[in-house]
Amino acid sequence: MYVCGPTVYGDAHLGHARAAITFDIVFRYLTYLGYKVRYVRNITDVGHLTDEVAGEGEDRIAKKAKLERLEPMEVVQRYTNNYHRDMDQLNVWRPSIEPRASGHISEQIELVQRILNEGFAYESHGSVYFDIPRYNQQHRYGKLSGRNIDDMLANTREDLSGQQEKRNPLDFALWKKAQPEHLMHWPSPWGNGFPGWHLECSAMSSKYLGKQFDIHGGGMDLTFPHHECEIAQSEAGNHVEPVRYWMHNNLITINGQKMGRSLGNFINLNEIFTGDHKLLLHAYTPMTVRFFVLQAHYRSTLDFSNEALIAARKAYKRLINGLRIAKRLEFKDTQAAEDTQAKEEIRKLAGACQIAMDDDFNTAVVIANLFNLLKFVNKIHTDALASAALGEESFQLLIQTTVEFTENVLGLKEEQPDALDQLVNALLELYTDAKHNKAYDKVDQIRARLKEVGILVKDMRNGIEWAYEE
Repeated sequence: MYVCGPTVYGDAHLGHARAAITFDIVFRYLTYLGYKVRYVRNITDVGHLTDEVAGEGEDRIAKKAKLERLEPMEVVQRYTNNYHRDMDQLNVWRPSIEPRASGHISEQIELVQRILNEGFAYESHGSVYFDIPRYNQQHRYGKLSGRNIDDMLANTREDLSGQQEKRNPLDFALWKKAQPEHLMHWPSPWGNGFPGWHLECSAMSSKYLGKQFDIHGGGMDLTFPHHECEIAQSEAGNHVEPVRYWMHNNLITINGQKMGRSLGNFINLNEIFTGDHKLLLHAYTPMTVRFFVLQAHYRSTLDFSNEALIAARKAYKRLINGLRIAKRLEFKDTQAAEDTQAKEEIRKLAGACQIAMDDDFNTAVVIANLFNLLKFVNKIHTDALASAALGEESFQLLIQTTVEFTENVLGLKEEQPDALDQLVNALLELYTDAKHNKAYDKVDQIRARLKEVGILVKDMRNGIEWAYEE
């Protein structure tokens, strides 16, 4: 599986989180099923220009380097580190391989040369462009996005900079000649320059996954032109369609508009985690953000709002409270009448979790089924249902499905400060003593102080417990 990673000239935002979490789920679930998965996610550190449709303008990383008076690779390293930090907090697994565009210049030059040799590209003033009309004589440019080449030509702006170098307005750069002021450039058979943005993914995916591989993922906004150009380059240079299955996650929007750095309406993940943004009522934890993303199918739009994040936080805590109970439950082989209805419902719900994942990774349906399974977990916990009434097989199916799909497939985990259990349990011992001694003012004080930090005290029939406030 190959997934388009970030262009590292700024901190990751919610849109980056959705893409990373979406394909983390694919990676996790295929691994859970027993597949051996090689997951490649690139780092774009050169060639992504400010006008990405026309392939013109200034390199985004070089522009940032000038603004901050840094070396381009200094910018790259800073924001790559920050990206890894944010993804780790979201519990996103690291890919098997994470190649950088700047580390694969020779592979990109070789691919350009092969495309030239096949007659699908041409050199112009030290740059090399892909020849769309020539390619379209044998293939179809636009088949992934459903675009028609004649319609695209009719709508192409005639005043694009660099147009004088192209034979056709739709032709895109494989290699760009570097101007003297350009910060990042490499020698090539066509002179000093740098690779086009689309080229890196074709070169690196084929290097690590072969000329044809199983899954290519990315945001829906990459379908055109980026992925369309990848297909053309790979077919022209490698004589085979590169990808068996394309997957695109939909966008996160704010008031119906795409969230993005170029639009200036984005919220960095670190700002969400700290609450330091004017659009945020308060901070939201990484697992709240992950749950927020997973509660919608990856191909549906997801609109940001404080209300949606607050609801996600509440639901996440309810799920984790149930998970904590499930991990503590043990099967008790006591005398109890068999509950065939409960056994059948648990079997159906457990199967429905897998069916939902098999049906295009539908995490929203998985979450709904997990909440229904937690009803049985809570019944056993409160002695409203004896575990023996389920039988050991159904009981283990209930616990295993709840734990594995929550933690391993969805990647949701309990968030707690270090030694939280020990601290809360120590307070609960004082709470129990105060209650035993009828020091009810002390009981109320401990209960209130714990509630201030989001911990609820529960007086159960079999003792005192705590849970996260939902």
